Amino acid sequence: MTQQIKLLIVDDHPVFRQGLRDVLETDPRIHVVGEAADGEIAIELAYQLNPDVILMDVNLPTINGLQVTRKIRGQLPHINIITITGYDDAEQVFHALRSGASAYCPKDITPEALLQTIFAVHEGKYVVGEKTMTHDEVVEWVDTRVGRLAGHIAADGEDLFVPLSPREMEILEYVTRGLSNKEIAYKLGISHQTVKNHMTAILRKLRVDDRTQAAVYALRRGWVRLEAARS
Repeated sequence: MTQQIKLLIVDDHPVFRQGLRDVLETDPRIHVVGEAADGEIAIELAYQLNPDVILMDVNLPTINGLQVTRKIRGQLPHINIITITGYDDAEQVFHALRSGASAYCPKDITPEALLQTIFAVHEGKYVVGEKTMTHDEVVEWVDTRVGRLAGHIAADGEDLFVPLSPREMEILEYVTRGLSNKEIAYKLGISHQTVKNHMTAILRKLRVDDRTQAAVYALRRGWVRLEAARS
């Protein structure tokens, strides 16, 4: 038998994790080596278990799945990550790919399609929806669709769907809690002007006009958890 694919499941819902494990372990080519319920544990387990593939939710406690993906891929680029999320929209696909994911799947994906996606990314392919692509093909696919979504600002395509930095994501989380720039500066121990500069970058990257729209953007895509926003 060929060597099994080592798989790590990252999702904060235990029933969903168990369902994935039950489905995937029916295939002898898959070995689920671990599970994580939040972003920080996912990073720890990625180092400890060195999986071949990670199934990564977006809406996670501690650190969201896009940030976790970016960190793991930056340090362990041989690990392939599949974003699997209930927050399914066109722009989220680009954020996932730009963060380093090799595939993007909605949570209502069929077991057969999920297995095929796992095998494809393990072979170095990229999968979005039902389309399997090489690296060059996915770059072209992203560029084409960024241009369509950007419309009249397509010339600024390089700034679109660029992942927020860890600091920008941290500031955005405080924005969803209703903190002012001055309050955020105090919390983070940085200058008011530095927060303003980060906010300008956040609004540009997300293509929104103000703080409220930025907060709604993050909440709708599961980047910030509602309980964190209320605290």
